[in-house]
Amino acid sequence: MISTETLWRDIEAIREQAPLVHNITNFVVMNTTANALLSLGASPVMAHAADEVEEMVGLASALVVNIGTLSQMWVDSMAKAIPAAAARTIPIVFDPVGAGATRFRTESCLRLMGLAQPTVIRGNASEIMALAGAQVQTRGVDSGAAVDDAQGAARQLAHQWQCVVVVSGASDLITDGETLWWVDNGHAMMPRVTGLGCTASALVGAFCAVNDQPLTAAAHAMSTLGICGELAAESSAGPGSLQVAVIDALYGLTREEVERRLRVRG
Repeated sequence: MISTETLWRDIEAIREQAPLVHNITNFVVMNTTANALLSLGASPVMAHAADEVEEMVGLASALVVNIGTLSQMWVDSMAKAIPAAAARTIPIVFDPVGAGATRFRTESCLRLMGLAQPTVIRGNASEIMALAGAQVQTRGVDSGAAVDDAQGAARQLAHQWQCVVVVSGASDLITDGETLWWVDNGHAMMPRVTGLGCTASALVGAFCAVNDQPLTAAAHAMSTLGICGELAAESSAGPGSLQVAVIDALYGLTREEVERRLRVRG
């Protein structure tokens, strides 16, 4: 089980090492994602051109692939970056935004995942269930299922791909197929801010860059974002100010706040 000690050790490592996290992510979230990584202490790069992704992966400590604003050009770039990351044995975090909504999205996800074993797959319940082959109703990028509904699919995916699976929701589920951890941190206003799920995936990349245990790293990332969401909500009038306050909370997070708020069960 994770603790204040293990989580804070990773946060200090990120702040000291400033790992370069290469994000191939969507236009909607690039600014928020980059600022979240910077505020935590990591170094973000947003590079999606096919002409440079392999070279950029060569510099990175982790690769985060997010299919949010998908096009064939982006799929082709991702298909270059993923094997390059695998060849360097750096962590690969895969965010299947909107999987199950369209055939193109679901098939692209499965193709990309087939190129190299992901380290962590992070999505909402509908996305995880769609990747596992379940017939689910989805509303674009929003989940039409609850986290509890996706528990079996998450374990199935974790076994199938030999990776860690994170299902985001009111309580986040993290599993390697055997161990199940639940992170209860967060705030009800967070789903009202676009891109915080994508931000979670980017933070998972940063934590995986400094911790070679993906299950623990993923739980640390989800706990950190959840705690910062709680802190942000205390000073926010609504989703607009919450988005800014989350960035500030990541920058100013202290060990004392982690110790006071961390809620993980298993």
